Amino acid sequence: MNLKGLLIVLFTFGGLLAEAQQTISPVKMQWKVGDTTREALVYLPPDAKTKPSALIFDFHGHGGTMAFAYRKFSIQKVWPEAILVCPQGLNTPGQLTDKEGEKPGWQKGKGDMGDRDLKFFDVMLASLKKDYKVDDKRIYVTGHSNGGHFTYLLWAERGDVFAAVAPCAAAAMGLVRSLKPKPCFHLMGEKDPLVKPEWQKITINAVLRLNSCADKGVPTGKYTTWYKSATGNPVVLYVHPGGHEYPVGASQAITDFFKQCSK
Repeated sequence: MNLKGLLIVLFTFGGLLAEAQQTISPVKMQWKVGDTTREALVYLPPDAKTKPSALIFDFHGHGGTMAFAYRKFSIQKVWPEAILVCPQGLNTPGQLTDKEGEKPGWQKGKGDMGDRDLKFFDVMLASLKKDYKVDDKRIYVTGHSNGGHFTYLLWAERGDVFAAVAPCAAAAMGLVRSLKPKPCFHLMGEKDPLVKPEWQKITINAVLRLNSCADKGVPTGKYTTWYKSATGNPVVLYVHPGGHEYPVGASQAITDFFKQCSK
């Protein structure tokens, strides 16, 4: 290959690489919520302003960051046609760790912390719907650990917004009475040392009853079991052999479930 041909190849490769990087790079957005500036990393498909797009909120765990959630869960890679929002929490006393509240997290229940995070969600949703062509029938929420608990809180307090939810490594015994039937994907580790499996199973059993699901589920993957619902609100239980971590492949399973659920 001559020098000219080599340069053409290099320029072409560089252009494709830049384009690929652009497609997965997030935008940092900020909103004023009361007196506090809140922020999130947002992935936007190229046609987010012109084509109806699914919208996914992904909440990090206690002590996490929006950058970690974006990088670790990487939902933008498995569903690049959807808008992805990874919000940043504020310092919050933890229920299981960090009682002093030196690390970022999310409110535990309705009225906690002045409902600062529910208000944050409302502002984000309104702003995104105003600026982009969000498909109202395909709005979803997921989160891990404290973010998973907040996912349950959003289901309880803003449930009508969502087509489906996917809490991970979380329990929500105090919230189940406030839930309305909704397709749900729940991820848990069999050896979770932090959010005990027995706590999560109490929540899961309550959700199965709420959604009028079959007593026995059907295995659909290595870790997943599908519970059919008499009301059209299926539950998928993803049980992996690990602990409190978010396993490789979980985001693919969650997005596959989301894609089957619309309002």
